[in-house]
Amino acid sequence: MNPSSSRLSRRTFGQGLAAVTAAGYSRILGANDRVRVGYIGLGNRGDQVHDAFLEHGDQETAAVCDLREDYLDLAVKKSRANPKRYKEYKQLLEDKSVDAVVIATPDHWHAIMFVDACRAGKDVYVEKPLSLTVSEGRRMVQVADETRRVTQVGTNRRSWKSYFEAAEFVRSGGIGKVTIARVFSIRNEWPLGLGMAKGPAPSDWEWEHWLGPAPYVPYDPNRQYYNFRWFYNYSGGQLTNFGVHYIDVVRWFLDLGSPKSVAAMGGRYAGLQDDREIPDTMQVMWEFDPSVLVTFTQSNGNGAPGDLKDSEIELRGTKGTMYVRNSRWEVVPEAINDVPTGYDLGKGYGNPTNRPGGSRGAKKPAIEARSGKGTASSDTESHTRNFLDCIKSRKKCNADILIGHLSTSSTLIGNAAHKTRLLLEWDAAAEKFPGHPEANQYLSYKYRAPYKLG
Repeated sequence: MNPSSSRLSRRTFGQGLAAVTAAGYSRILGANDRVRVGYIGLGNRGDQVHDAFLEHGDQETAAVCDLREDYLDLAVKKSRANPKRYKEYKQLLEDKSVDAVVIATPDHWHAIMFVDACRAGKDVYVEKPLSLTVSEGRRMVQVADETRRVTQVGTNRRSWKSYFEAAEFVRSGGIGKVTIARVFSIRNEWPLGLGMAKGPAPSDWEWEHWLGPAPYVPYDPNRQYYNFRWFYNYSGGQLTNFGVHYIDVVRWFLDLGSPKSVAAMGGRYAGLQDDREIPDTMQVMWEFDPSVLVTFTQSNGNGAPGDLKDSEIELRGTKGTMYVRNSRWEVVPEAINDVPTGYDLGKGYGNPTNRPGGSRGAKKPAIEARSGKGTASSDTESHTRNFLDCIKSRKKCNADILIGHLSTSSTLIGNAAHKTRLLLEWDAAAEKFPGHPEANQYLSYKYRAPYKLG
C-alpha cells in the first residue's frame, strides 16, 4: 500500500479539534472502527513506536506490557486511553480486546513472542531485526502464513514516500546497472564505549524474565536495556541493528533476493573501555545475483564520513551514483566517454600520444542530476499507518514477515562469516551453508528451559 495514501492523524485532528479531551478523542471514531493495540516492550524503541501509532485516530492503546513500572506509567500517560497493564506478555495475548500487538523487546525475545501472538489470533508489528537466528526467522514466516496474520517488520524505510520514488528510479534503470552497493554504520565511541555500567540489580524475577530463552548469566547492567545490542546472546550487533535497515533498502531498490555468498572480517580493534562482545570495526561483503557486490562497513573508532557525501547507502551504477541518508537521496551523474577507453586501431589509453585527458574523446554526463527529500529523517508514522491499513484490508504490509526475514537473514549470515573467518556459499532455498557445519551452528541456538518456539 502506498504510504502517501490519506491519513487521519493527530495533527489532522489538531487543525479543527485542538481542545479535544482524552474521552472525546476516543469517540471521534466508533469502537468498531478502531484497531485496539497492545504493546510488549516500552523501552527506547517501544516508546517511539507507541508515539507513532498515537498519530492515528483509528487506533487505541488497549494494553501495555513491560517489566518496568516506570515504562508502563509513561505509556499509560501518553495513551489518551485507559489501557490494561501487564507484566507477563502471555496475559496480554490472552486479552480478547486486543486486535494487534507491537513487539519491541530485545531481539532474543522476538521469535517466541511473535509466534505466540500469531497463535493467539493477533496481527503483529515486530521491531527489527526480526530474529536472533535464521531458523527463528523461517519459523516466524511459517507460523504467520499458517495463521494468516497481518505482519509488519520495523524496517520503516519501506514506507517512506521518498524511498518509493528512489526505488522506482533505480529499478527503472535510472543510474544504469548497479554493480556495487556500499552501506555504512559509523560513529566514534572511543575511548569509553559503553563504559562499565553500574547499578543495583533488578529482582531475580525481573532478571529471569528479561533473559528469557537466552543462557543464564549473572546480572550485568551493561547487558540490559539499550545496551543489549552489544552482546551476542541478545542481538546480532550493529550489523543487524543498523545494517538490516540498509541491506533491506539495497535489496528493495535493486530487486534482490538472498545473497549467494558472504565473507567478513573485523573485531575489537579500537581499544574501547567496555565489555562488549560485538566488533567495533567490521567489514562484511555479500555477492548477490544478478552480479551485485554489497558491503557493510562498521567503524566505531572513527566518525569520519564513509564517502564524500556522508551517506548511509551508496549505489554505484554505470550511469550514476545514488547517495542515500535518512530520508534524503541524491543522484550524481557519471561522465561517460564517447569513444572506447581501450587500445583501438592504434589509438586509446595504450598510446602515449593519445591518453585520456588529451584531445581524443569527450566525457558527457550520462543522466541528469536529481534528488529527493522526505518529510522526516526517522519517520515511523507512515509505517504504522501502513500496518493499520493492512489490518483492515488484510493485504500484505510494506515490510511483511518474509521481506523482514530475508533482509535479517542476510545480516545474520554475515555474523556467521565473521565468527568462522570463512568465505561461505549460501544455499538460499535450504537456508544452509553447504559443507560448512562450523558455520551452520550459528543459524540456530538451544533455548534455555522451559522456553520453546511453537
